[in-house]
Amino acid sequence: MENPDYSFGDKLLHRLTLGVPAIARVSFELDRFAAESTSATTAEKHVFISGLARSGTTILMRTIYDTGRFRSLTYRDMPFVLMPCTWKKLSSPFQKARQQKERAHEDGIFVDFDSPEAFEEVFWRVFCEKDYIFESSLSPHAVSDEVLDYFRIYVQRIISCAGSRNKQRYLSKNNNNILRLGAIRRAFPESLIIIPFRDPVQHACSLLTQHMKFYDIHSHDRFSYDYMKWLGHHEFGLTHKAFRFSDQDKKSLGVYTSENINYWLTVWVITYSHLLSTAPAGSRFICYESLCNAPADILGLLFESAGVQLDRSCLHNTIRPPQTKIVNGVNTDLANQAQQVYEAMQKFMSQVSS
Repeated sequence: MENPDYSFGDKLLHRLTLGVPAIARVSFELDRFAAESTSATTAEKHVFISGLARSGTTILMRTIYDTGRFRSLTYRDMPFVLMPCTWKKLSSPFQKARQQKERAHEDGIFVDFDSPEAFEEVFWRVFCEKDYIFESSLSPHAVSDEVLDYFRIYVQRIISCAGSRNKQRYLSKNNNNILRLGAIRRAFPESLIIIPFRDPVQHACSLLTQHMKFYDIHSHDRFSYDYMKWLGHHEFGLTHKAFRFSDQDKKSLGVYTSENINYWLTVWVITYSHLLSTAPAGSRFICYESLCNAPADILGLLFESAGVQLDRSCLHNTIRPPQTKIVNGVNTDLANQAQQVYEAMQKFMSQVSS
């Protein structure tokens, strides 16, 4: 299952720029030194969306991005995502349009070269890989002041090459930021952190479906496998690594294989229990079911928190009442535990909104 969107030359360029950390780091330094100023403000209210995959992160990112007030990394920033300004200047004469195409998830979301996407993790992998990426898991990591300074500069560089005075705020969708939300708050104290969550059994079912889909893709397409590793995407398939926050989590995850629905329900419980107890003050928990059933109401409150006006024309037709699937083989005790966490987040969400 070769990816028809990448020629041999494209694959070689991606392998060099993303697969060799030293080259990626040099590209960052080149872009940094090319800047007129390397200072970065911490006062802007940037937006960081982070939760488990399949929780509505992409819908939220796209709806916020469509306001025209934010800059995100897009497919045009690939593969030199760590030198956005320099790469924009070099690639501008060769840029071309691309017809929208449904992404590999086959979930009704279409992308082109200008679609915002989760490429920010390349920065964290290049500078901190050994601190949080392990053989079979991803774990929280402490971020040094030096790396946080680099991250502020990186965000400023992404914004500065937006080509629009309106796009002076950064929008990030990065599920791995779960591992460093405290550091994100330190880097940008005024930022808005959004944590989407979803009915646990339905969410686990969606995660399992995508895991098996990408398992098949990675088994037949080596470049796709490497590409996901380079981007730091370990949600599904052969590149999958679960979030692990304690030694007990390792034991819990070892009870089931990743082909079992209860494995993904365990991932859900572990992740959202951690977020419920550690999310920085002011973080906004957003329920996927509530978002789908009343998008204008939920987004209105969220946009108010972000300090932007909600234009109802920005509401995607993909925001629609969620389908409920019958899921067999679910461990009752585990499902009850997950439901308690789900209800606690719903309660927290309603308290913040009231």
